[in-house]
Amino acid sequence: MITRRNLLTVSAAGVALSATGLMRQGAAQSLTKTVHVLTGFTPGMLDALARLVAGQMKDYAETIVVETRPGAGGRVAVEALKSADADGSVMLIAPLGFMMLYPHVYRALKYEPSDFTPVSTVASTQTLLTVGPRVPADVRTLADFVAWCRANPKDATYGTTGAGTTLHFLGAMLGRTAGFDFLHVPYQGNGSIQDLLKGEIASAIMPIGSSLGLVKSGNLRALTTTGPRRSPFLPDVPTVAQAGYPALEDLTWYGYFVPAKTPSNIVERLNSALQAALRTDAVRTGAANLAVEVEAIALGDFDRLIASESGKWRAVVQATGFTPMN
Repeated sequence: MITRRNLLTVSAAGVALSATGLMRQGAAQSLTKTVHVLTGFTPGMLDALARLVAGQMKDYAETIVVETRPGAGGRVAVEALKSADADGSVMLIAPLGFMMLYPHVYRALKYEPSDFTPVSTVASTQTLLTVGPRVPADVRTLADFVAWCRANPKDATYGTTGAGTTLHFLGAMLGRTAGFDFLHVPYQGNGSIQDLLKGEIASAIMPIGSSLGLVKSGNLRALTTTGPRRSPFLPDVPTVAQAGYPALEDLTWYGYFVPAKTPSNIVERLNSALQAALRTDAVRTGAANLAVEVEAIALGDFDRLIASESGKWRAVVQATGFTPMN
């Protein structure tokens, strides 16, 4: 299995650009056609990240518009990309789950991962397990929480952004591995955090940025993160491996995709523009403010990451006995 450490040791530099139709007086020509960057969610972190990166890609296109196309768990935006012109003027920024998890949790998708070309990852985020006032104050570690859940099975609940997400399956894996019934409560958006604060549910499994401020203020308690190392945003919180559950290690990756028939020279040029944007101080500082870490993976390695993650999550879905959804 490809590891995050292996991938990040691969240099993303040195991408060769085709000169055909793309060079003018020795410099790359910006697209005069308006470029659209699609996201599958209502305005939030991903929308802000897309705008941040687009602001540093003026050499790629004269005008870049970020469009939110929410609906069907993000599938509306993916389907829109599938039918878009394959000329580099329409792209999608999305979590990898759209490509490596959704094929295993939906009975009939209107797209296949092969309908798209992955261009580059841009960022990753760790997942955070937090508990609220429903859980006694002396529960401070993951081991404490597991013991409390075993002793209070009716209260052992966790909220996420929805059924069939990686967050859902991380909770299911925790319950399965630790030997207790962990009831999943799906929400839309960040609704789980509000109910967590009110004591309606015991815990939430969400991207770290969803509750970072509430953890720092002391309103919520962070028990563990899912990254391969401690998060720079919460360095005192142990990882799942440090807490004794290495199988739960996971990152949520965000990347750019274009239609599969997009010419390779355009894909390479877009990849180069993205890599350059990610090296700017503006993007790195802005990403930190969004509680995500800049992660640039080269073209071929991005393909291999998706394949590796797809195999991992297929096995997880099957192990949990999840019934695919319509």
